[in-house]
Amino acid sequence: MDIQVVVANLVKQPDAQAVINSANANLRLGSGVAGAIHTAAGDELEDYCEQFAPLALGMAVITPGFKLPNQYVIHARAGHYLFEEEAEAYLESAYRSALSIAVTHNIESVAMPAMGIGVFKFPVELAAEITAKVLRSPEWDGTSLKWVRLCVIDEALKAAYIAALG
Repeated sequence: MDIQVVVANLVKQPDAQAVINSANANLRLGSGVAGAIHTAAGDELEDYCEQFAPLALGMAVITPGFKLPNQYVIHARAGHYLFEEEAEAYLESAYRSALSIAVTHNIESVAMPAMGIGVFKFPVELAAEITAKVLRSPEWDGTSLKWVRLCVIDEALKAAYIAALG
């Protein structure tokens, strides 16, 4: 699986079959990534998500992309670094759950955010290490996943994630 790290807008990745949303428990319009995805996808996404709420920590669900250029949105819920005892495990599980759902649905291309570093207050280096651990895992070898694009908001984040990926 090819891993790309780019400074880019997550909701403007039309070549990705799916985008990963850093979701809140209620799968509702929120701030950050969730807000951008829900706004771009339209009201239908929020209505559709009601059936999956509340989403447990570390878990993920898949929905249609609605008005997004992507076929699917995979909503993954990480834990808050300051408030969850097992926050690191939840972040790892959220990424792993999201990518496992992608494989289950034979998805070949995924655009994803740097989960955990915004609203969830993870230190960048720690979040980058956890992300790299999941993305570099051999469990994705031989699956449908051809590439994953990690979309970050600036060059400093890009450098941190590239360093963690080795």
